[in-house]
Amino acid sequence: MMQITLTHFILVALILFCVGLSGVFINRKNIISLLMSIELMLLAVNINFVAFSAFLQDLNGQIFSIFILTVAGAEAAIGLAILVIYFNNHKNIDTENISSMNG
Repeated sequence: MMQITLTHFILVALILFCVGLSGVFINRKNIISLLMSIELMLLAVNINFVAFSAFLQDLNGQIFSIFILTVAGAEAAIGLAILVIYFNNHKNIDTENISSMNG
Protein backbone atom coordinates (compact mmCIF):
# COMPACT_ATOMS: atom_id res chain seq x y z
CA MET A 1 0.00 0.00 0.00
CA MET A 2 1.32 3.43 -0.98
CA GLN A 3 1.73 6.10 1.65
CA ILE A 4 0.96 9.74 0.93
CA THR A 5 4.12 11.76 1.44
CA LEU A 6 5.02 15.42 1.51
CA THR A 7 5.88 15.26 -2.18
CA HIS A 8 2.30 14.35 -3.05
CA PHE A 9 0.94 17.38 -1.19
CA ILE A 10 3.46 19.67 -2.86
CA LEU A 11 2.52 18.26 -6.25
CA VAL A 12 -1.21 18.86 -5.64
CA ALA A 13 -0.47 22.40 -4.46
CA LEU A 14 1.71 23.01 -7.51
CA ILE A 15 -1.06 21.85 -9.85
CA LEU A 16 -3.64 24.02 -8.08
CA PHE A 17 -1.35 27.04 -8.15
CA CYS A 18 -0.63 26.56 -11.87
CA VAL A 19 -4.36 26.26 -12.64
CA GLY A 20 -4.99 29.47 -10.69
CA LEU A 21 -2.11 31.26 -12.36
CA SER A 22 -3.23 30.21 -15.82
CA GLY A 23 -6.76 31.36 -14.94
CA VAL A 24 -5.41 34.80 -14.10
CA PHE A 25 -3.56 35.07 -17.40
CA ILE A 26 -6.22 33.48 -19.63
CA ASN A 27 -9.41 35.06 -18.22
CA ARG A 28 -8.40 38.67 -17.80
CA LYS A 29 -11.77 39.94 -19.04
CA ASN A 30 -13.99 38.06 -16.59
CA ILE A 31 -13.56 39.46 -13.09
CA ILE A 32 -15.43 36.59 -11.39
CA SER A 33 -13.08 33.94 -12.76
CA LEU A 34 -10.17 36.24 -11.92
CA LEU A 35 -11.25 36.24 -8.27
CA MET A 36 -11.74 32.47 -8.34
CA SER A 37 -8.25 32.00 -9.75
CA ILE A 38 -6.76 34.10 -6.97
CA GLU A 39 -8.64 31.99 -4.43
CA LEU A 40 -7.20 28.82 -6.01
CA MET A 41 -3.69 30.20 -5.65
CA LEU A 42 -4.32 31.05 -1.99
CA LEU A 43 -5.63 27.54 -1.35
CA ALA A 44 -2.53 26.04 -2.96
CA VAL A 45 -0.37 28.07 -0.59
CA ASN A 46 -2.51 26.87 2.33
CA ILE A 47 -1.98 23.24 1.30
CA ASN A 48 1.77 23.84 1.41
CA PHE A 49 1.57 25.47 4.84
CA VAL A 50 -0.48 22.60 6.30
CA ALA A 51 1.65 19.91 4.65
CA PHE A 52 4.93 21.36 5.91
CA SER A 53 3.37 21.97 9.31
CA ALA A 54 2.38 18.32 9.59
CA PHE A 55 5.76 17.17 8.23
CA LEU A 56 7.72 19.28 10.72
CA GLN A 57 5.33 18.53 13.63
CA ASP A 58 4.76 22.27 14.18
CA LEU A 59 1.41 24.04 14.43
CA ASN A 60 2.60 27.43 13.15
CA GLY A 61 1.83 26.59 9.50
CA GLN A 62 -1.69 25.50 10.35
CA ILE A 63 -2.35 28.65 12.37
CA PHE A 64 -1.00 30.80 9.55
CA SER A 65 -3.23 28.89 7.13
CA ILE A 66 -6.30 29.76 9.21
CA PHE A 67 -5.36 33.45 9.03
CA ILE A 68 -4.96 33.20 5.26
CA LEU A 69 -8.40 31.57 4.95
CA THR A 70 -9.91 34.38 7.02
CA VAL A 71 -8.31 37.05 4.84
CA ALA A 72 -9.36 35.19 1.67
CA GLY A 73 -12.96 35.03 2.86
CA ALA A 74 -12.98 38.74 3.63
CA GLU A 75 -11.35 39.50 0.27
CA ALA A 76 -13.98 37.49 -1.58
CA ALA A 77 -16.86 39.11 0.29
CA ILE A 78 -15.56 42.66 -0.20
CA GLY A 79 -14.61 42.00 -3.82
CA LEU A 80 -18.03 40.64 -4.67
CA ALA A 81 -19.75 43.52 -2.87
CA ILE A 82 -17.73 46.02 -4.90
CA LEU A 83 -18.64 44.13 -8.08
CA VAL A 84 -22.35 44.18 -7.25
CA ILE A 85 -22.28 47.93 -6.62
CA TYR A 86 -20.26 48.52 -9.80
CA PHE A 87 -22.67 46.36 -11.82
CA ASN A 88 -25.66 48.29 -10.47
CA ASN A 89 -24.10 51.56 -11.59
CA HIS A 90 -22.56 50.57 -14.94
CA LYS A 91 -24.49 47.41 -16.01
CA ASN A 92 -21.30 45.46 -16.88
CA ILE A 93 -18.26 44.09 -15.07
CA ASP A 94 -15.67 43.92 -17.83
CA THR A 95 -12.16 44.46 -16.49
CA GLU A 96 -11.41 46.89 -19.31
CA ASN A 97 -14.10 49.26 -18.06
CA ILE A 98 -13.31 48.92 -14.34
CA SER A 99 -10.32 51.25 -14.70
CA SER A 100 -12.90 54.06 -14.60
CA MET A 101 -13.10 53.49 -10.82
CA ASN A 102 -9.79 55.31 -10.34
CA GLY A 103 -10.15 58.08 -7.78
